[in-house]
Amino acid sequence: MSPTVAGTGAWCTFDLDGGLFGVDVGRVQEVLRTLPVTRVPLAPPTVSGLLNLRGQIVPALDLRACLGLPPAPEGAPGAHVVVLDGSAPVSLRVDAIRDVQRAPLDAFEPSPATLSGASRALVRGAVKLPDRLLLVLDLDPILRLAFTPIRDAGRTPPPSRQGDSR
Repeated sequence: MSPTVAGTGAWCTFDLDGGLFGVDVGRVQEVLRTLPVTRVPLAPPTVSGLLNLRGQIVPALDLRACLGLPPAPEGAPGAHVVVLDGSAPVSLRVDAIRDVQRAPLDAFEPSPATLSGASRALVRGAVKLPDRLLLVLDLDPILRLAFTPIRDAGRTPPPSRQGDSR
């Protein structure tokens, strides 16, 4: 987490399935309203597709799928938080963009014990705001999870061809 002022954290916040989530503002390149996303055949469910960001092709992740939340309602507009994975941009599809929230780092608490499933490993901690609880996401495990190839345990590799020296 990169402090913006000594002892203060800052998070770009957004809504997902009625909850308030955030990511370290230092990892955010930009936030965007709805953009068309081109689906990618055979992509994992966490990858919504690709978007064209001023001529640069950027993968778009479905943050709901990453966190094990139900899919967004059909036709919901959504938005994009473009974060940096190293120097490469990646879009996180979210329900709605909110403000940048700042809080003293001592207000940052461990993940709530009530979290379960996929979200437990992906939430770094929480910040109690006056009106809501902000769940702060850990981007690196989310990006690793989203780009992990699908493994089908019941699938067997195709038989090798006769004379194939592989």
